[in-house]
Amino acid sequence: MRHARGYRRLNRTHEHRKALFANMAGSLIEHEQIKTTLPKAKELRPVIEKLITLAKRGDLHARRQAASQLKQDQYVAKLFEILGPRYKERQGGYVRVLKAGFRYGDMAPMAIIEFVDRDPAAKGKADKARVEAEEAAAD
Repeated sequence: MRHARGYRRLNRTHEHRKALFANMAGSLIEHEQIKTTLPKAKELRPVIEKLITLAKRGDLHARRQAASQLKQDQYVAKLFEILGPRYKERQGGYVRVLKAGFRYGDMAPMAIIEFVDRDPAAKGKADKARVEAEEAAAD
């Protein structure tokens, strides 16, 4: 029986798992859609849903709680300024996990995790801005 086994360990220590989900949540907030393995995506869903719930509250304590889980302040800012108001009327179910076949190298099941009402222009926006800035600096 599987008593007291509430989550996937993903062959990582507690600290490694915590850092993994902080990085993945930040990437999901920045790009609004990421591709990862299916078990990681399924474990990331409750993490990101709780962060969106904090963003919907919007007070200082919620912002500090979110900042303690996320790595960078820009993710916290986007979470509270863009994503929180976007899902203000929605009662949960902020992200979806879509199966995306198998990885070529090891046949690991892959998945796409994305926000339900995502902005398609957000994916790669920061990278495009960085490349344009580098090109402008080179000229």
